[in-house]
Amino acid sequence: MRLCIPSETKDGLESQVGYHFGRVPLYTIYDDETQDVIIIKNTSTHMGGNKLPAELLYEHNIDVMLCGGLGRRAIQLFEQYGVEVFVGAYGTVKDAIRQFKDKKLQMATDKTACQEHKYRGEGGHEELGHHH
Repeated sequence: MRLCIPSETKDGLESQVGYHFGRVPLYTIYDDETQDVIIIKNTSTHMGGNKLPAELLYEHNIDVMLCGGLGRRAIQLFEQYGVEVFVGAYGTVKDAIRQFKDKKLQMATDKTACQEHKYRGEGGHEELGHHH
């Protein structure tokens, strides 16, 4: 399974979890079968690129996203790509992976979406409808 964690620095498992999901400088990808750690730059639209973070990360075959929190639209995009999102991660990347394995993180849903992103109108909730 490939886990992805938004990160502040290039320190791999020792990096701090980045709290601004779309605007973090890096994403750390950890493969729990091979123990490989891959660090990719955030080249998403938030950083001047042309892909949304979910699209960028989908290309890296991630299975699960662990983060502090993220908006509803990002959660829906990850769901479309078949990526499960868990929120509530904090500390280092290694801590986030441990929190996930110990089942301490909450699966992201519309209810756990960051409130400040919820009604921003970027393809807001009205147009998307409710898919359950």
